[in-house]
Amino acid sequence: MAKEQGTFHWGDEALHLEIVLVDDGSPRLTHLGLPGEAQRLPGASLPLVEVTAAGHGRGWSGNHLVGSDLGGRLRHRTHRATRDGDWRTLTVHLHDPETGLVAEMTYRSPDGIPVLRSEVTLRNEGQTTLRLESVGSLAVGCLTPQDPAVIDAADLLGAENDWLAECRWQRQPMRLTTPSLSGRVSYGHGRAGFALNGQGTWSSCGRLPMGGLTDRRSGRTLVWQIEHNGGGWRWECGQRDKAAYAALFGPTDTHHGWRHPLEPGAVFRTVPAALSFSADGGPDAAFAALARYRRAQRRPHADHQRLPVIFNDYMNCLMGDPSTAKLLPLIDAAADAGAEYFVIDAGWYDGDNGGWWDSVGAWEPAASRFPGERGIHEVLDRIRERGMVPGLWLEPEVIGVRSPMAESLPDEAFFRRDGARVTEAGRHHLDLRHPAARVHLDQVVDRLVGEWDVGYLKLDHNIDPGSGTSAHPGETPGAGLLGHNRAQVAWLDGVLDRYPHLVVENCSSGGMRWDHALLSRMQLQSTSDQQNHHLYAPIAASAPTAVTPEQGAVWAYPQPEGSLDEVAFTMAGALLGRIHLSGRIPELEPEARALVHEAVAAYKTIRADLPHAVPSWPLGLPAWDDPSIALALRTPATTCLTAWRRPGTDATATLRLPHLRDTAARVDLLYPSVRRAVSAWMPDTAELSLTLPTAPSAVLLRITATDPGAP
Repeated sequence: MAKEQGTFHWGDEALHLEIVLVDDGSPRLTHLGLPGEAQRLPGASLPLVEVTAAGHGRGWSGNHLVGSDLGGRLRHRTHRATRDGDWRTLTVHLHDPETGLVAEMTYRSPDGIPVLRSEVTLRNEGQTTLRLESVGSLAVGCLTPQDPAVIDAADLLGAENDWLAECRWQRQPMRLTTPSLSGRVSYGHGRAGFALNGQGTWSSCGRLPMGGLTDRRSGRTLVWQIEHNGGGWRWECGQRDKAAYAALFGPTDTHHGWRHPLEPGAVFRTVPAALSFSADGGPDAAFAALARYRRAQRRPHADHQRLPVIFNDYMNCLMGDPSTAKLLPLIDAAADAGAEYFVIDAGWYDGDNGGWWDSVGAWEPAASRFPGERGIHEVLDRIRERGMVPGLWLEPEVIGVRSPMAESLPDEAFFRRDGARVTEAGRHHLDLRHPAARVHLDQVVDRLVGEWDVGYLKLDHNIDPGSGTSAHPGETPGAGLLGHNRAQVAWLDGVLDRYPHLVVENCSSGGMRWDHALLSRMQLQSTSDQQNHHLYAPIAASAPTAVTPEQGAVWAYPQPEGSLDEVAFTMAGALLGRIHLSGRIPELEPEARALVHEAVAAYKTIRADLPHAVPSWPLGLPAWDDPSIALALRTPATTCLTAWRRPGTDATATLRLPHLRDTAARVDLLYPSVRRAVSAWMPDTAELSLTLPTAPSAVLLRITATDPGAP
């Protein structure tokens, strides 16, 4: 084992790092956790930065990107701790004497929140080009002690994410993918482990760019997220030198066809990543810390505090077929229900030209849908007259092959590979690095927002054009895609700089681009396109794992053919997020419509708490087929809880709320007031017995501590 030549510490009472310099000057992260924990790992094998490049691979081949030769040669130059408001920053400067590669490892953490954010900046101070093939955003080799029994008790966390079936968290023993190799013969480490990759322009198609590791005995948990708005990401978790490690990456050569020539004097910056820590609170506590971190890190916006109720005409309603005649009664019904924004979704530009899918791009209203002298402005004016803010759906990054914009914009403004413009599902994809592409989109936004006074844009994205774009000589498609991803968030920043009160929703075939890179800028996240209210329940309940409650848009779409229980079920599911009201409300019977109005009114009594609340799951993270599901959001004063009963389960469920242990509390039914629900609070076990006599049914409860000194 290498000898230590120095140690430095950084952090606060919530999260503490220890970095040791071994005798050759290379730094190793030996502790990440609470200060004073007996968790120090002096033999941690991973360097702070993992880098591979052509001619500079790994010391041990396998299905992993750690143990890199370049990373192992990086030596400590200097380190510096600074502050920026409520954030602490540690910057560690490293260099490789052989190639002249310089790495700047930047750790950041908000005060009092156990989350570590990291990114790496590389600079070539050598004389020859380094052809980068992978660069880690964060590598931690000390997730567990060097004790096989701890890994025996460790579970991996990951979330499958598909269209209509988003945010499905899975938990499996780490030993399924990292079996023990100890015994009479001693081995170093295996060649595999567990890894997840994202590809294409959809950052969360197939998997959320998140993962985690939890100790099922102690509750010690780490949850991480890769903050990248494209599918070029990877994380891996395995065992090295008897301890668990995690390494987080943006795009790589092996998995995404990404390579980057780092020429002498040039700089490359990784995508950011963040890791949340809980000493003993299990996944719930780690996700709660992530919620606080996301709020601290995102762009400030008034919408995060106001949480206005939004009506959108799409889901189980007009389904992309709006017109003046269809919208006017919906506008009146939405206003009567208490909506504060009204969004006209897809189809408002669809004229008599053979369908909108492959003709979009100009974003002009269809005269056939909005006849009369005022056209679409008659509808927008009615929305304002009813006291609501108008919004429109937009799919900015695509141009249909039949759109006039496909001819008027230059080839260089689109994704291309091998000199040919990429075509996917009848659409071309804009490359937002090109000035013409950005000018076109800015002109569209300036017309809709600046001239039409639209206050809400739902930005959708419904194609994946594959590996990326090789627009420049020698550029790999993966590198072109990363460039476009970064240009996209820069464009969004520009839009919000010009229109700071504009509310922007992130949608991508529901939740196919569900990532913090976009959510640190956009105000809302579409959670799904799921039309079945029974199947929506686990999506709505799991959403706060990946988005703050005040940003998670959940559809509430009552139908005239539904029972009163079904109306309450779909409405209740949105009350701990952002209500996206829809459905054929004008056709509802008076009792059903009253349930809709009651739900919106109940939401307005609790929404001021949501921007400060953190989530927990009293029945555990929901599985797709779980018949009973529960989500709780807690503040220091109250806990709001939604419970769903789907068909095929017992009427009574026992919900665990450990933060209220030994606390006397009052349980109030907030919604629906006319439904039957029986609850009993047991403070000594911190359990709530809840009986919902009918299925399907869902209720919103508020639990308030009655002890003067209760938490």
